[in-house]
Amino acid sequence: MSNTLYAFSAIAVCSIITILIRALPFVIFGNKELPSTVTYLGKVLPGAIMIILVIFCLRNISFSSFPFGLPEFICIGICALLQHKYKNSILSVIISTILYMIIIRII
Repeated sequence: MSNTLYAFSAIAVCSIITILIRALPFVIFGNKELPSTVTYLGKVLPGAIMIILVIFCLRNISFSSFPFGLPEFICIGICALLQHKYKNSILSVIISTILYMIIIRII
């Protein structure tokens, strides 16, 4: 199988699975009221997933060598402040990511 055909096939399969996964809740629940468990998970999981992602991103910080995780914690603080003030996730993530890239190049 050629590389182009393989890549196209992989993208097609991933696209079809993504569409099916997104459509599955509508097929299962339709216009019915959502079960309380699904409603609860919809409220709790986004925050839990964000906490897991932050921990995953901070897993390789070395507190015993310079810069001791300072760039990461500065940018986490900036991101949290921006999110609290503007309530705009995209703005918070983009600005803190750009700041992090600048800081790690300087230090």
